[in-house]
Amino acid sequence: MEGYIHSIESFGTVDGPGVRLVIFFQGCPMRCLYCHNPDSWKPKQGRTMTTDAILEKYERYKEFLKSGGITATGGEPMLQPEFLIELFSKAKARGIHTCLDTSGICFDPQNPETALRLAEVTDLVMLDIKHIDEEKHRALTGHSNRNILAFAQFLADHGVPLWIRHVVVPGWTDDAEEQRRLGYFIGGLKTLKALDVLPYHDMGKSKYEALGMDYPLKDVQPLPAEDAQRARAEIMKGIKKRLREQN
Repeated sequence: MEGYIHSIESFGTVDGPGVRLVIFFQGCPMRCLYCHNPDSWKPKQGRTMTTDAILEKYERYKEFLKSGGITATGGEPMLQPEFLIELFSKAKARGIHTCLDTSGICFDPQNPETALRLAEVTDLVMLDIKHIDEEKHRALTGHSNRNILAFAQFLADHGVPLWIRHVVVPGWTDDAEEQRRLGYFIGGLKTLKALDVLPYHDMGKSKYEALGMDYPLKDVQPLPAEDAQRARAEIMKGIKKRLREQN
């Protein structure tokens, strides 16, 4: 089976535990205002690769990747579900740790069979939750967050370890009450293993310029690291509240 691949990073250190082979899938239905890879949006572009070709690349570097594994990111890997499942199935058969970095936007709660097959061969999901408020999520990304939150709950219900990521964007996701709401939701995910709260940056500006595109948040300044730390503290308040209620 062949998939459309945007690029591959041989020694990724921020895309899951350990040092990893990071596969950037081509195609994404989301249009996040702060996306720094707009060249990965259009599906069925980039180069085509087989799952075996990707695993051969892993074998080339496996001595350096033993503490890590393979991460599928994007774009949106779940836009190519059969290719992704085949890749992770073959990786698992070789004892390779599999990590999915996803927005969860492609999950269909009414037809979860594909997601269930994927969950069976996925060791860790790094799930980006862009905004807890549905309408603000739609304004920020072009989509509702209903399927994303449903996917988080689906993974937790099926025992898949979760690593939640959230980007703090000035004027968009920096409200303390909403951060606590996000934490309250996250606190109900029984397989939660980690939380990354990341400061917004504008390093994608140059890529938009090169593509002849207008950068939507050109007037938004990068977020200081200490503000991201404060946001994380608010999210943790929500998590702790949920945990107290559950106990």
